[in-house]
Amino acid sequence: MTDSYKRLLLNNQAWVQDKLALRPDFFTRNSGVQKPEYLWIGCSDSRVPAEEVTGVEPGELFVHRNVANLVVHTDFNMLSVVQYAVEVLKVKHVIVCGHYGCGGVRAAMSRNHLGLINKWLRHLKDIYRLHATELDAMPDEERRYERLIELNVFEQVHHLAELSFVQLAWKREQRPTLHGWIYDIHTGYLKQIAKVDPGHLPHEIFVYEFPDEPGP
Repeated sequence: MTDSYKRLLLNNQAWVQDKLALRPDFFTRNSGVQKPEYLWIGCSDSRVPAEEVTGVEPGELFVHRNVANLVVHTDFNMLSVVQYAVEVLKVKHVIVCGHYGCGGVRAAMSRNHLGLINKWLRHLKDIYRLHATELDAMPDEERRYERLIELNVFEQVHHLAELSFVQLAWKREQRPTLHGWIYDIHTGYLKQIAKVDPGHLPHEIFVYEFPDEPGP
């Protein structure tokens, strides 16, 4: 059995010492209540470390990750994270970040039987079907693959806008703003491809009407 995992523990010790050398109260100041401004919904891919690519410190980014950065309305894990971030942490921005080279998206474009994950990847197949006219018109398979990665981010941002507790936060506090980003694993750069300001929805069928706020 390999002991390679021990390297992670040693790295942790070195990381602690580096942080303390820069700021002796680094950990004590972060041990209180967290107040992140951002929620990041990203892919589980090990090549896309949220805090590193955005250059933020611990406490600034609330993070949820899953295969292909999906916002699925029956995923209670994801829904719990988003609701907590919006209603309790009161984040100002929610970022869905996909990335080029996503294995989940490539698998969804294939006809391979992959077992249980077929159920998860079916959501990506639905996105392909929704945009089939555009995608099937692309002769280059690699460009079609990259475009589906982009369209997936667009759709997941829209899924966030469809959530009732996001809309309620919009009505009460005019936040959060929703963002769709792509991380290019070949260059390290992020680019924004979608942005939804509070109150803007992809279609009126998704709009919830909330009763007036009770008086004092």
